[in-house]
Amino acid sequence: MIVEASSDSLKKEFIDFPFFLYKNDKFWVAPLRFEEKKLFDPKNPFYKNAKIKLFLYKKDGQILGRIAAIVNKWHNDYHRDKVGFFGFFECINDYEVANSLFDSASEYLIQNGLKSIRGPTNPSLNHTCGCLYKGYFQEPVYMMPYNPKYYIDLIENYGFKKAKDLFAFYLSVANKPNSKYIELSKKIAKKYNVTLRNLSKKYFERDLEILWDIYCKAWADNWGFVPPTKEEFFYLSKDMKNLVAPELIIIAEKDGIPCAYSATIPDFNYILKKAKGSITPLNLVSIISTIPKIDNYRLITLGILPEYRKLGIDLLLYIKSFEVVEKRNGKGGELSWTLEDNDKINKAIISMNSEHYKTYRIYEKNL
Repeated sequence: MIVEASSDSLKKEFIDFPFFLYKNDKFWVAPLRFEEKKLFDPKNPFYKNAKIKLFLYKKDGQILGRIAAIVNKWHNDYHRDKVGFFGFFECINDYEVANSLFDSASEYLIQNGLKSIRGPTNPSLNHTCGCLYKGYFQEPVYMMPYNPKYYIDLIENYGFKKAKDLFAFYLSVANKPNSKYIELSKKIAKKYNVTLRNLSKKYFERDLEILWDIYCKAWADNWGFVPPTKEEFFYLSKDMKNLVAPELIIIAEKDGIPCAYSATIPDFNYILKKAKGSITPLNLVSIISTIPKIDNYRLITLGILPEYRKLGIDLLLYIKSFEVVEKRNGKGGELSWTLEDNDKINKAIISMNSEHYKTYRIYEKNL
């Protein structure tokens, strides 16, 4: 039976269900429950331009699956589209349960005048998104999804088709950049008067606004991208000041004008694995002592304003990010995600000795 998770108690069950589903999965990393609650909080700036409906599948008092239907008005205004989204999909390996969940989400989107359903997005492409399609050999890095392999079958059985694949690459610090690229980056910096600087904690809000401006303009024409509002971007990034070292956020300036940036974050899943969904007085000391031991990273964004893209600034940012991770005694990190058909970026990443090691899939179905 499908139940709408509208009450606080049912929302709690919605959040708690993955803890039951994945209890024996060694690769699953439990999110912090209080962070999950924020994703459904009406006060979240995302919901100023969107709305969400949560559904649970219950049988004999036991939850067997969950799904969210998302109406993203800002996406449809920006792309002149009529696409609805599904997200937060978790389910036992059962066609009847999965189909009932997809039926409920589809019906809600049809009621809102939408013509197709796309996902998973949790709740948008600016958050975690995609179904793990290839790469079931280890736990995910921070803010990347994970799911059982049978999800592919459940989703495709309902009639979903591939909309787009997202690529994740891995680069080990053992695979140092070719010396010719290092020399070339020096020449580029000198020729075009490009300098690199770290994010400023003193002027954090100023720099965050610079990152927001570049982020919105650099990805403006990418498939599925919707520029977050300034309020939403600040909401998503506010923890960066205390959790991410300034040296990991690199801003490129040409002639003193910000034109590109890269953001690398520690793989906080190393900590979350120990937290098991909650930070309490009992595990706080253990968690804090674990932070210096994080040796895996994720290059989460690298964007360049369109008018500066042919200067080779991306090479400067790749090499500097590598050097920072190496200096911090990191073993390497994931570069994710990129669109499968972004050949220029994907080839550049591979040329830096990275390996394409995971694929995530976004699905779509006409309603």
